[in-house]
Amino acid sequence: MVSSNGAGRAFIGSFTSAGGRGVTAVAVDQDTGALTVLGATDAVPDPSYLALGRGSGPGGAVLYAVSETEPGAAAAVVLTHDVPRPIGAPRPGGGGSPPPPARAGGRLLTANYGSGSVTVLPVREDGSLGAAGSVLRHEGSGPDTGRQEGPHAHQVLPDPSGNWVLSVDLGTDSVRICALGPDTGELHPHGETVLRPGTGPRHLAFHPDGAHAYVLNELEPTVTVCRWDAVAGVLETVGETSVLPAEATGEGAAASYASEVVVSHDGRFLWVANRGHDSISVLGLDATGEKASLVTTVSCGGHWPRDLALDPAGRRLYAANERSGNVAWFAVDPETGIPAQEGSLEAPAASCVIFA
Repeated sequence: MVSSNGAGRAFIGSFTSAGGRGVTAVAVDQDTGALTVLGATDAVPDPSYLALGRGSGPGGAVLYAVSETEPGAAAAVVLTHDVPRPIGAPRPGGGGSPPPPARAGGRLLTANYGSGSVTVLPVREDGSLGAAGSVLRHEGSGPDTGRQEGPHAHQVLPDPSGNWVLSVDLGTDSVRICALGPDTGELHPHGETVLRPGTGPRHLAFHPDGAHAYVLNELEPTVTVCRWDAVAGVLETVGETSVLPAEATGEGAAASYASEVVVSHDGRFLWVANRGHDSISVLGLDATGEKASLVTTVSCGGHWPRDLALDPAGRRLYAANERSGNVAWFAVDPETGIPAQEGSLEAPAASCVIFA
């Protein structure tokens, strides 16, 4: 999608309860990476994460926003002109503080942190959402009694083959694998991969080869490297790597909570956003995709980076810095993977960035 002036387009989510604009459309300069605000809507309160889809309306593009309210909701936003416009009624997600939504099989999937569940919402022809057709509730807990007293689903996404749905649960230290019924839209549990207790898995990203995945842990600053068998629907852990240097994780170090993991298009690098440490970690991947090593960390260009996004060309990273209220962008060195900040856009209470 391009904006009215021919530039690329992206969308920023921000918390309206903290002074954010809601869903903001921005033009992206293809040469410099600079962002320019086009328009915004606050019709969806506290949009914590966004996902793109298609509809039958003008332009065909639809944005899905999850509202971090109680009990949580998902809403569709049509992307005609420069001001996003909600279509249809918001749909309850089944639990508070919903993490990133995902499209799969003509449906929208939402993970519900508060209730530890995954909800399946049908997507209508025009892109609007129907009432929830299926809710799958996780069970279990972890050793951290303050954060893992019960299940906390923090991400749901389809695998690259489109045959499976994976849900990452911070509360149970595990990743669940389900099959999505093509006709009923129901989630059928298939398996569960248990990670090291107390790590608190938050998000997962696949390698471009479709055979490896990287689980980012929030309660401990690590990435768990996994093999993924798309035929059998099996996720196997093969290693774990720190995303912060030793001096940032030792006794007396300030608390840091990793928020997002991104894989480079060529499969050579991982980037991780770290809240508290306020950094972007650069990790190198070997040729097999099974060994990750920390290269360096750089400043995130603000405070409390809640989200990290790679532009479609793979040339720049964008960090949504929630507490400093800005989105910073970085040019990525193609040889080293190290990002260098090029600019910043004011974005109060920024929660996420997504590219069209």
